[in-house]
Amino acid sequence: MIPTTQVSSKSTIPLENGDQLTRAEFEHRYNAMPNLKKAELIEGIVYMTSPVRIKSHGEPHAYIIAWLAVYVASTPGVGLADNATVRLDADNEPQPDALLRIETGGQSRITEDDYLDGAPELIVEIAASSAAYDLHQKLNVYRRNQVQEYLVWRVYDREIDWFKLTTGEYVKLEANSDGVICSQFFPGLWLDKTALLAGDLAKVLGVLQQGLLNNG
Repeated sequence: MIPTTQVSSKSTIPLENGDQLTRAEFEHRYNAMPNLKKAELIEGIVYMTSPVRIKSHGEPHAYIIAWLAVYVASTPGVGLADNATVRLDADNEPQPDALLRIETGGQSRITEDDYLDGAPELIVEIAASSAAYDLHQKLNVYRRNQVQEYLVWRVYDREIDWFKLTTGEYVKLEANSDGVICSQFFPGLWLDKTALLAGDLAKVLGVLQQGLLNNG
């Protein structure tokens, strides 16, 4: 949720899906709706989420946060955020499901009003399927703003797409012979794709520990 930095007004027009707004107007309307949990500005267009279902979003989201939290606990200088608003550019203010960032010397910084300004190094989104805007509009926005790695979990498709920014384009990372995808930016951030899709969190965290030990 965006921190409330402005006094809401009864005359403020509420946010609606599909609104075309500047970032300043988006923030003003968002701040005037304290009960709204998530809204994003992507290419100048407002996107608002539906209520969150357990199996299609809530549980996958929790597994991703657990996986990243264990990594951060073992990796000094890396920060983790859950559903934090990110100011990327004049037309884009997403609220990704999870992100990792280099805390000192990275691409992003925490502003005085407690936003993240600039691109984090890794963004993770939980998407319903390949039709979701996470794999289209958002992918282009993140690529253009130099998000180094972008992971999308397509829950209904039972697929995970992990992209690495290479010479200005996203290239999909492939799993190795053990079915493990290894981050090219964050040493030791390993993901057992099959285990995650099967809901085997214990194995996911076990493989992550192997990655951390391998790069320790």
